[in-house]
Amino acid sequence: MIKWAIIFFIVSLVAGFFGFTGVAEIARTVAKVLFFIALAIFLIILVFGVLLGVLVF
Repeated sequence: MIKWAIIFFIVSLVAGFFGFTGVAEIARTVAKVLFFIALAIFLIILVFGVLLGVLVF
């Protein structure tokens, strides 16, 4: 998911450079949403890993 966020960020940069502000704004929004979803999933997995690690040991 982070890979897709980076791809959309690069698309946003290229579109902004060439003057396609609408496309750049949409790509930037998608990149931000994907990044925060990936971050939330990472944190959830991290918390469950720590909790399950404590329960197992």
